[in-house]
Amino acid sequence: MHPSELQQAYRDGTNISALLRSRTPGGLPSEETIEVVYDLQSGAYVRALANPQLKAHKIRYGRKIAALLAELGPVSSLLEPGIGEGTSLSFVLEAMPTPPAVVHGFDLAWSRVDCARRWLAGRGWNDVFLSVARLSQIPYRDNSFDVVLTSHAIEPNRGQEEVLLRELYRVAARHVVLLEPGYELAGDAERARMDQHGYCRGLAEKARALGMNVVRHELLGESANPLNPTALTLIEKDPQASPASPVLACPCFGDPLEREADAYYSAASLRAYPILRGIPCLRPEKALVAARYLEVPLTAPALS
Repeated sequence: MHPSELQQAYRDGTNISALLRSRTPGGLPSEETIEVVYDLQSGAYVRALANPQLKAHKIRYGRKIAALLAELGPVSSLLEPGIGEGTSLSFVLEAMPTPPAVVHGFDLAWSRVDCARRWLAGRGWNDVFLSVARLSQIPYRDNSFDVVLTSHAIEPNRGQEEVLLRELYRVAARHVVLLEPGYELAGDAERARMDQHGYCRGLAEKARALGMNVVRHELLGESANPLNPTALTLIEKDPQASPASPVLACPCFGDPLEREADAYYSAASLRAYPILRGIPCLRPEKALVAARYLEVPLTAPALS
């Protein structure tokens, strides 16, 4: 379907996710499907907070996560992959007595990241570094963050659990905190719905099979939708590691990225990642091979 047709279908109230899944082999959402759905829906999460009950849930959810992070010891740096519109993160930070000095987040869809930037800034969190990136190719060096936290970000990626777990674990220095659908801890009706939507499953089992130390796997007890119960899966990597500092890296080759005038550039991998209205686009397919990027003047001569 042409993107304009999808946009109109969304405005008409069509379930875009179901529509696109019906046209995807195997019925599972592809990364492109997820991007289109999330981008078209951008702003919906912020608007939903006008509902007092949902907002109260978000506040309780944030407090639970903040209490968990406090149990892990001082957190100097935090990454939320799949940040969405930043709503959950804002309530977590507001509930922490001492928020991390360094907070980063990214999402697959540019429009969602833009919503997150506006929402977080409106609540006083102006220093959160946001970008567009893929869960399967996170644009940071190894061990970049004390804690890596997801909140229903792995959810729509059934079949990719091991790939995503490896990436989340790679960029974490101390802990990985997963708040994702609790398929194994749910009842038949909940599982049937998760199967219908292609939600992730087996995170704790698959993490253990990858050699990770899963220290907790249990229902969180706070879910926006009873048919999609949130489970906590806490993975311990190295709780004694020194405080971590994030280093941006080329998602293709892992070389460090440096901020330039209009892009993040990797001199080693010769790739420039554009910055769109202040938001870095750090997905590998968005990069341009630009061997002479650093040699080109900032202002190009006018066309004759």
